[in-house]
Amino acid sequence: MVKVLLTVQELIADDRHDVVTTVRSKAKGDKILEAYSNTLKEKLSYVIVEDVAQDGAFDQAVRTDPPCECVIHTASPFHFKVKDPVKDILDPAVKGTSGILKSIKAYAPTVKRVVVTSSFSAMFGLNAHPKVYDETSWNPVTWEGAVKNPRLTYHGSKTFAEKAAWDFVEKEKPNFDVVTINPPLVFGPVTHYVSSLDGLNTSNERVRDIIQGNFLDKALPHTGIYLWADVRDVALAHIRAIEVPEAGGNRFLVTAGHFSNKIVVDMIRESHPELSSKLPENPTDDIPADIYGYDSSKASRILGITFRSLKDSIGDTVTSLVKLGA
Repeated sequence: MVKVLLTVQELIADDRHDVVTTVRSKAKGDKILEAYSNTLKEKLSYVIVEDVAQDGAFDQAVRTDPPCECVIHTASPFHFKVKDPVKDILDPAVKGTSGILKSIKAYAPTVKRVVVTSSFSAMFGLNAHPKVYDETSWNPVTWEGAVKNPRLTYHGSKTFAEKAAWDFVEKEKPNFDVVTINPPLVFGPVTHYVSSLDGLNTSNERVRDIIQGNFLDKALPHTGIYLWADVRDVALAHIRAIEVPEAGGNRFLVTAGHFSNKIVVDMIRESHPELSSKLPENPTDDIPADIYGYDSSKASRILGITFRSLKDSIGDTVTSLVKLGA
C-alpha cells in the first residue's frame, strides 16, 4: 500500500496527472482521499474493485472521464495467511493482470502505456542463481510447484502474472505497450496513511521487530533475498515508466544493491544510537561470500533513477516507525 500511495503522491504532484485509483472497499478509498485532502476532487478519485480475479473486474475502472492515457497496475496479494494458494494468491495475481489488460483493450482505447508492478521474485531462483541478475533473468518456478510448495507460491504468482502481461502484448497486439517494474525487498518511511505498526509492508516489519528488541536474546532471522530498494525510488520508477517514451516494452530491475539483516542492524545503530540497547550486540552476518550479483543500470540509464543509500533508507524508515510508536 505504501508503494501505491507514494506513486499517487508523485502522480498528482505539480498538477502533472489526474489519478483514478482502485480500491477494494469504500472505506479504503475514503482513507486515501482523506490522506490527500488538499487535492482537488477532479485530480484524485477512486473506483471500487472488490475482487480483481473476477471477469470484467476492471471494466468500469478504465472507463474514465476524461479518458485515461496510462495505467499503473499494482494489485497483487502478498501475505502469509494462505489457505488456498490458487484462490488466495495465484489467481488474483494472474487473472488480475490479464483482466485489467483485457479491460483496457476493450474499453480504454486512449491508453498508450501500462506499467505493471512485478517483482524480483519473477527473476529470482530459490535453488540456483546466475552470476548476475538482470532483466533477462526469469524464475524457473512451475505452476505445480507454486501450488504445492508454500515457499514458491508468491514467487510463482509474480512470475506467472508478469509472463501473462508479456504474452498478452504478443498475442493481442493492443494499442498500448507494457513496462514492468521488478523491485526486491522494499524499505522506506511509511506514509501518514499508515496509522499503526500493524499496517506495515513485510519488509518494514523486520525493521520494526529489530528496533522493538525482538532479537536481543535470539539470532536474527535469515535475510532471504539479499537485494533491496527504497519505496520512494520504486514509486519514482513507476512514474518515470509512464513518462519516458523509451521505457516502453522493457522490464526494469529496480534495486540499490545488497544488504543483510546484520547490515540493517548496523545502519540502525549508526542512524539512531539511542536505540542501541534494543539492538543485538554482535549479530551474525549471513550474506554469502559468493553472493549473486545484480545489474540495475537500465533503470538508471532509461528511467534516470539515482538510488538512495541503505543508510538513508533505513534511517528514514526507523524515524517513521518511531513516530508510529515502535
